[in-house]
This record gives sequence, structure tokens and C-alpha cells, in this order.
Amino acid sequence: MSLLSGLKNLFAGGGSGAQGAARPGSSQKHEHKGFEIETQPTKIDGGFRVSGVIRKDGQEHQFIRADLAYSEADAHELTLFKAKQTIDQMGDRLFN
Repeated sequence: MSLLSGLKNLFAGGGSGAQGAARPGSSQKHEHKGFEIETQPTKIDGGFRVSGVIRKDGQEHQFIRADLAYSEADAHELTLFKAKQTIDQMGDRLFN
């Protein structure tokens, strides 16, 4: 392996492990029942892991799920669905 390809793999997150190194993707903000949802799927080898942040009144709940999506767009959609589901089930108790 050349120095250039080694550096490229390092910065691209290429790894020899099953999942490789996690890399941040883009984020999107949404509103649901007075809560702010920021979807932040994390790029991993083979797809994107569902992750994000739910905020309300200065409080914040970060979450990462085992769910994976093959495209970043699908990961944003799945992350938003999971966040809305959590808000609907827990409401303000999310921050306890």
C-alpha cells in the first residue's frame, strides 16, 4: 500500500474491521410536538447508522440506534421516524 492510499483510507474512514471507522454525515432539523429533532446519521461501512438529538426547553437527548439504512436519505427518514416515535411514547419524560 502506498503512502497516498494509506492517507486516503485514513481520512476516508476506510478500515479493515467489519464496520470500519464511523464518519459523521449531514444533519437535518425538524419539529414535532414542540420538540426539535436533529437527524445526524453516522456513515459506517455499508450504510448509515440511525442517530440524532432531540431538544426541548434547553434540554437535550442524544440517541444512537442499531438500525442501519443503505442511503443517507433513508437514514434521515428512519432517524426522524424513530425520534417521533420516542417523543410520542415518552414526551417530556425523555429528559428524566
